[in-house]
Amino acid sequence: MNRDQIQGKWEQFKGKAKQLWGNLTDDDFLKAEGSADKLCGIIQERSGERREEIERKLDYKNYNNL
Repeated sequence: MNRDQIQGKWEQFKGKAKQLWGNLTDDDFLKAEGSADKLCGIIQERSGERREEIERKLDYKNYNNL
């Protein structure tokens, strides 16, 4: 397991924590941010890519769908 994969696991944990906190506080923005963090963490763990690269790819796909 490389550093980026470990970072991916941490991002998943942070994302889940944000989602749970968002549920407790009924904060929709925090819930959405937690989901994005969790997704990036899962992709990072599986691919071993850097978070910035994953976010760039996801942003690119979103712009192409507009």
